[in-house]
Amino acid sequence: MRANTVKGALIAAGCSALLACSASPTGRNQLLMFSSQEMSALGVQSFEQIKQQENIERDPKVNAYVQCVANAITPYVPRDGSFQQWEVVVFDSPQVNAFALPGGKIGVYTGLLNVARTQDQLAAVIGHEIAHVVAQHSNERLSRSQLANAGLQITSIAVAGSDYSQYHDLTMQALGLGVQVGVLLPYGREQESEADVVGLDYMAQAGFDPSQSIALWQNMAKASQGQQPPELLSTHPSYSHRIRDLKATQARLPQYNKKAPDCERFLK
Repeated sequence: MRANTVKGALIAAGCSALLACSASPTGRNQLLMFSSQEMSALGVQSFEQIKQQENIERDPKVNAYVQCVANAITPYVPRDGSFQQWEVVVFDSPQVNAFALPGGKIGVYTGLLNVARTQDQLAAVIGHEIAHVVAQHSNERLSRSQLANAGLQITSIAVAGSDYSQYHDLTMQALGLGVQVGVLLPYGREQESEADVVGLDYMAQAGFDPSQSIALWQNMAKASQGQQPPELLSTHPSYSHRIRDLKATQARLPQYNKKAPDCERFLK
């Protein structure tokens, strides 16, 4: 039996037994065993920990630039009743990375700005990371862990407090965060591809140029030559595969008339 077939059978069985089935933004079946409020609590706790342990960028120009791009995208993201607004923090780190967490939290590392060279390329990354949250990929990964470890009462982590520390490592992994602060873990390939598709639509609706997502990954590929690939690149099968899929997705996008704000003015 093929691995995908086995996985699908397990999810179907879990949905049948737990009545926790849902559909992702692209219509893919998901097993989701936690509420938005529970996942948001985990995201907020983890984000506060990261802010305490990472260096926060203090340059007002850089912060205004990243905030401008994020603010242009978030109005086109489906609202989540578990939080009021998105919080954006720029971390002073050479990492070529970014992330978003349930609870409306976005983190961008300054190293990313050396590769995402335009506001459209930065929008491609932020749209992608927000899409992970909207598609509930952390919930999906944590739910699969619950199903695979039925003997563990993982569901108790959803109650903020002492139980969070007990299952800290597991929840951090589900959120895409390493136990070591600053280390981001990859989602599954189908989740990464789904975030590409959904995120591209978000950035396009906001008026950013979706073709720049392809330029972004070409930059990523060049940056990885002869050295360790950037963290974002390592989370996807290959840059050539990703670029091919992005081109196909871009061709299917509606023609939006919105014009993105000039966020790059903050860097001048």
